[in-house]
Amino acid sequence: MRMSVFFAGAVYGFGPFSLWLSGYHPAVSLLVAAIPWLLCPAAWCSKKKWWTGIPLSALPFLAILLAFQIAAHYRLFPIPIHTGLRAADLAGLFTPLVALERSMPLVGFYHVSITALLLGLSMLLKARRIGILLILVTGMILAFLEPLFNISPILWLTIPVLCCSVVIGAGLQGLSLAGFADRKWLLIITGIMTALAITTLLLATKYHNIFAGFGTKYANLLTHTAKLYLLGAIATSIIFFMARAKLRLAALRWLILSLAMAADILYCASFIAYRVL
Repeated sequence: MRMSVFFAGAVYGFGPFSLWLSGYHPAVSLLVAAIPWLLCPAAWCSKKKWWTGIPLSALPFLAILLAFQIAAHYRLFPIPIHTGLRAADLAGLFTPLVALERSMPLVGFYHVSITALLLGLSMLLKARRIGILLILVTGMILAFLEPLFNISPILWLTIPVLCCSVVIGAGLQGLSLAGFADRKWLLIITGIMTALAITTLLLATKYHNIFAGFGTKYANLLTHTAKLYLLGAIATSIIFFMARAKLRLAALRWLILSLAMAADILYCASFIAYRVL
């Protein structure tokens, strides 16, 4: 459980989106760091009385609103107001390294964590956690809208990214506990990760063939992306065969997941931080 919480925090705090925002005013990073704490009251109180979580879930949204009103009062604009999310920016959802080179907002997640995100989302839907889905969807919609109350729309995306990071933590916990009955989901996730690896590798080949080597930079980044997706596919496939053989071996599963996640986060975070900071 502790390892899943650790990696959920790492994916949020040192993820592509948070590192990209750190390139702006330090006040933005301070706000990003405060958002998880503002959701804690809703998480705690909803366990006792579910209806109390509804108004408390609005605290992060109110915090962003209040922060920007105070900033506007003092003529401080920590991030351009018209920095929002466009449909074209979603192209970098699964290729954050390429998105960075193209000066696009880094709205995606690290590659290996996609395995946990897929399993976590399936768990979320099966458990019918409608409240989390509503928070996620609300933040996404606000990020696509025009600026409201002098708030940069991209900041609303902080809340869906946080929700997805929590889902990734739950997904990692699910991977560590997956049994024989879950082998279908493990096989599907392995297939998706393999498909992502093949797709990015094909795109890398396409960029390699561009005249005079103008696409070499993107081709190299896509090749690294394919390797990281393949790493996630290998980690999930090992867990699949362990589940098929009815082997729990939780310590070994966590070792495999931790090594794969750590390698992905360290490589990508250092790449992004070097270019943003």
